[in-house]
Amino acid sequence: MARTRAYRSGVLTAEDFPVADVSEYLDEPDTVVWIDLCAPATQQLHELADELGLHDLAIEDVIKSRQRPKVDYYPTHLFLSCRAVGVDTDRGRLDETEVDTFVGTRWLVTIRDSDGFPIEDVLDRWDRSTDLARGGVGFFLYGLLDVVVDGYFEAVQAFDYYYDDVSESLFVDEPIQLERQRQWFDMRRALVHFHRLAVPMREALSSLMRRDHAVVTEALYPYYQDVYDHTLRVSESTESLRDLVSTIVETNLSLREYRQNQIVKKVSGWAAIIAVPAFLTGYFGMNVPYPGSGRISGAIGSTLLIIVISGGLYLLFRRKDWL
Repeated sequence: MARTRAYRSGVLTAEDFPVADVSEYLDEPDTVVWIDLCAPATQQLHELADELGLHDLAIEDVIKSRQRPKVDYYPTHLFLSCRAVGVDTDRGRLDETEVDTFVGTRWLVTIRDSDGFPIEDVLDRWDRSTDLARGGVGFFLYGLLDVVVDGYFEAVQAFDYYYDDVSESLFVDEPIQLERQRQWFDMRRALVHFHRLAVPMREALSSLMRRDHAVVTEALYPYYQDVYDHTLRVSESTESLRDLVSTIVETNLSLREYRQNQIVKKVSGWAAIIAVPAFLTGYFGMNVPYPGSGRISGAIGSTLLIIVISGGLYLLFRRKDWL
């Protein structure tokens, strides 16, 4: 289903009208039209391309989907591809929705590959800044990018909270379950993928803000600069998180080796203690005469030897923290 809006001089004048009526609204002066399509059919895309003169290469990018964040410039419009993201920590994955945007002088077309990115958040952002709506297409594009980048901040925060919990769980005495370790790996892979989206997004915004493009007016430039700064912070945060994850992995391996060494030390210590009575009882159990053989003093002496030597080893190992 297509969503549409028409703004005249920054004021909303029409909503949810048929896409076929777009040309009529564009004939009106000072009117900006917005069209949103969610998972459109190929035929619908080609019809829209014929209506607005969209470039074939850009339409091909939309159909193929899974584009890296980028900005392409064409004679009559520009094409922006980006990803809206969300983090599912329970499943250890990054949920993403591709949002492709065509930007003309007086029209804006957004195409989402699924409803994972709620367009209502963008509409709410536009409706809360009616004073900036006079900025035309540049403002509406800013509102879209602002919502997308806010989602990046939420993703960074989710990763941050998750790895805080992971860091604390490293020093728990209980062994880490295999399922938990698998989740760690999935979240690490999701973080790497998120970083690969955040860095190109920063480059795309930098390209949009070039002064020789008419999309970003002087009045809107500070707002785009704010979004760019947020994207830069997201990129830096993902770098820090990747370093943190590497540290967590190294710490986990070190702790595993430490725990294994502790277990080996305890087993070795108890084995040495148990070996004492085994050796002495074997010695005094020989079928040959020995001092104290056949006497009560011999039994008492061997028992005392076992107690003294075993007790001495136990105290020694306890002092060395082997037991």
